[in-house]
Amino acid sequence: MIIKDLGLISYKDAEALQLETLQSVIDGERENTLYLLEHPKVITYGRQGGGENLHVPESYLAEQGIEAAQTARGGNITCHFPGQLVAYPIWRVEKRPGGMRAFFHDMEQAVIDTCAAFGIRCARREGHPGVWVDETRKICSMGIGVRKWVTYHGLALNVGSDVSLFNLITLCGIQGASPTSMSAEAGREISVEEVKNVFAEEFRKTFADSAVAQDQAAAGQ
Repeated sequence: MIIKDLGLISYKDAEALQLETLQSVIDGERENTLYLLEHPKVITYGRQGGGENLHVPESYLAEQGIEAAQTARGGNITCHFPGQLVAYPIWRVEKRPGGMRAFFHDMEQAVIDTCAAFGIRCARREGHPGVWVDETRKICSMGIGVRKWVTYHGLALNVGSDVSLFNLITLCGIQGASPTSMSAEAGREISVEEVKNVFAEEFRKTFADSAVAQDQAAAGQ
């Protein structure tokens, strides 16, 4: 497993790097890779669309220096901005027990355990991928693309207190959902730098445990 911190990187540059890495993993030339990063302000649409859940014209986004991008991930509309930790796992899931469902479960678990390390209780919400503080407050959005059983795209964990970019959209296209962040829930300002190492360790631990389970299943234990 390779974990690499890209710092602040544009959505387009990160997407190009993901596609390059994706092909390398498909070809067996590279290990599973997790990119950790932040994006400048960008609103992205999923394969299911999302334009209907944008509350302003795209011309307004351009005037405000906010990028808009169509993506190949699942899900609806979301947004990224400095102060949000984005994680893109380029991951081979072909032989993982449970397939995509287990992959999502493990990503969610890594986020839940990361938040717990900061004293924040989170959980899954049935029928809505991602991580929630309660039935309405969402702290982490998820959406992936898959090519030849290798994933790309990933998750976005709100860390800093400023989540105002979400005011421009209906969060993930879910009526009644509102964004929250680790800082808001902890009652103090938390930085992405504080969270990165914790998340990397929780992700490594969660996916290492899954790899052990996979080996045991293969061995018939």
